Order: sequence, then structure tokens, then C-alpha cells
Amino acid sequence: MTRTLRAACWAVFLVMCVPVSAGATSRIKDLANIEGVRQNQLIGYGLVVGLNGSGDTLTNIPFTRQSLQAMLERLGVNIRGQTLRTGNVAAVMVTANLPPFATQGTRIDVTVSALGDAKSLQGGTLLVTPLLGADGNVYAVGQGSVAIGGFQAEGEAAKIVRGVPTVGRIANGALIEREIEFNLNRQSQLRMALRNPDFTTAKRIAAAINDYIGVPTAESLDPGTVGITVPQQYRGNVIKLLTEVEQLQVEPDLSAKIVIDERSGIIVMGRDVRVSMVAVAQGNLTVTITETPQVSQPTPFSRTGTTQVVNRTRIGVQEDGKKLAVVKDGVSLQQLVDGLNSLGIGPRDLIAILQAIKAAGAIQADIEVM
Repeated sequence: MTRTLRAACWAVFLVMCVPVSAGATSRIKDLANIEGVRQNQLIGYGLVVGLNGSGDTLTNIPFTRQSLQAMLERLGVNIRGQTLRTGNVAAVMVTANLPPFATQGTRIDVTVSALGDAKSLQGGTLLVTPLLGADGNVYAVGQGSVAIGGFQAEGEAAKIVRGVPTVGRIANGALIEREIEFNLNRQSQLRMALRNPDFTTAKRIAAAINDYIGVPTAESLDPGTVGITVPQQYRGNVIKLLTEVEQLQVEPDLSAKIVIDERSGIIVMGRDVRVSMVAVAQGNLTVTITETPQVSQPTPFSRTGTTQVVNRTRIGVQEDGKKLAVVKDGVSLQQLVDGLNSLGIGPRDLIAILQAIKAAGAIQADIEVM
């Protein structure tokens, strides 16, 4: 046997020995978050100026008038006791998310939302607005031109509104002034929070980490948490450990569930949904009522009879019944969908059928109605 043929045979043998996963795998990075590595929400109150008459009505919105007076006084303009009639100012709430490990001087996006009766924020400019965290400290300062995705136009007898013109966004509109102290490299214990808590998934994540490191360093603490003791070779370099661990592939395991949104008729079924043998029939009852007015006249030359209108009612009943469809024991999701579709029913009736099957105890899944 030549060397080339021998190498080809070994290649085929190795391919045949590679195990094939039954389900789709995902990175640990997409399944869990590192405790402490998260965003923080910021909020602030400010003023938007430069509006083309579409701002708050100062006589109706007292906090806008008070904020405008206080701002002008800080700038050396005294308007106490004066009547303000400008319509170019609007009070707004400013919100933003402070990214993890954000440093001083970096910029983040902010969202601006009207607080009073302003009609539109188009063309407005947000004045300097401190953004506070949950602890009351100022972490960023926002300012800039507001960009909105909608508009409003009106005349004497008509008005058109497209989108939401009272909410806008300022790209890179806030400057970070304070950092949140968190030294990740000094941590000796780490906790990973699963986005979809599950016993099996937590155990698989811990096993994948231990297999990669070579020592028992990870442990599933509960369905939503995996604890990691930083190995000695990674002490002082936790970033390297997390970079390697988050790329490991794990097959997540989820409980069988059917999610139903009755308002929109949307049905989502997981792949592990199984059904015991059951027979299903569905029928619609249609009742048709037809009114046909007819004229009743007396006989010719009659002196006592009168002409009258007589109603004639016709009632028809039609039952569009389907034959019984048998759903076999332990069918897959695809077979279940095909069997229910064979009945020729719509989403609304399908929701009722799934709930009836669940009530009969023939479906092995949780049904969650939104």
C-alpha cells in the first residue's frame, strides 16, 4: 500500500470516529454572563431648547417654567415675576446605559424623552444634563443635538404624525465623568450567571470548563449559577482565563415548552415537545339567517283586506366538521405540526387544540400563555 493511500485511509477512519452532536452547540459566552461585568442604568432631568414652537406650554407645565427660570438665574439673568411665553423649550428625561469598565472621557449614547406637553423635539438641543446612577452619584454628563425618527405636521384642519416625535436620541451624547471600580484580575472566585437557568446546562458548562483546564475548578452551584475557582496559573490574569473559557462549546438543554400569544395568535413550540397518542377533531358551526321581505295583497275587489309587508326568515345551519386525526405516541415536533396542519385549522383554533391536549394530559410540555 502506498504512503498516499495509507494516509487517505487514516483520514477516513478519523472522520468516522469523530462523534456527531445530536443538537446545536453554543459558546459559553452566549449562554452565561460573568457576575460583576454588567451595565448600569443612568437617568437625568434636563431641558431641550431650540424647538420651533413645538415645546412645552409654560402656563400648563410648571416644572418647565421653574427649570427655565433656575437655569437663567444661574447664568445671571433674573426673570422672577416675569411672564414667559416661549414655546421653544421642553422638559425631558434623559436615560443611558453605562457600559462595564467604561473609563473617564469616553462617550455613550443617550435617549431623550419629552416630559410635558411638547409636540416634537425636532431640531432641539439638549443642555448640559447630569446623569445619575442608582446611588445618586453623577457618572456622566449629556449634551448635544437631538435626532428623532418621527415628525409632525399640521394645518388649520388637518394634522399628520409619523412615528414618535417626542422621543429622540443623541449619538455619543454623554461624556463619562466617573468610573465604577472593579478589578477583575484580582478576583480569586468567579460566578457565571446562566441566561436561561437549567440544571443540565449548568452541569455541562462546569464539565466543559474542568475538561479544558484539566483540574476541577468549576462547579454548578444551582440551575442559574456556575462557580469558578481561578486556577493558580491564571492568578493575576483572569482576563486570559475568561477569554479561553467563553469560547468553549456547550449544548444547552431546555425544558419542553409551548409559548402562546393569544392576542396575536403566535405559537412557538420547543424541539423537545412530545405528545402521547391522542385523537383530535375540530369543526366549525355556521348559522346563516336570511331575511326576505314579501308583499301580501288582498284578493281582487276585496273591501276588507289591506296590503302588508310580511317578513320571511330562512335559517340555515352548516357544520364544517373534520374527521378525527390520530396523533401517534411520542411524535416529534415536525410530526406534531404536520398532523395538526392536516386538520386545516388556523392559529386561533390551534391554540384551543393545544390547550385541550394539555388538559387531557397527552402533551409532555409546559404551556405558557402570554
